[in-house]
Amino acid sequence: MAETKTNQEMSIEETLEALEMIIEKMEDRDSSLEETFANYELGMKMVKSCSDQIDRVEKKIQVLAEESRDGEF
Repeated sequence: MAETKTNQEMSIEETLEALEMIIEKMEDRDSSLEETFANYELGMKMVKSCSDQIDRVEKKIQVLAEESRDGEF
């Protein structure tokens, strides 16, 4: 059985790929309302995780930029 990663373990790229698969599942007209809602909920958690990861990267970039201006590199 394939190992499933949690949102915290997935890279931004992996999360975006997983979101694309969720969107495809949600667009399937054969999916029940319950399945669609479950996929929506999972997708929203992944969007939040991805957003948090991007925020962390932006903060690191800001710190590095400030350090380079201060001559700390």
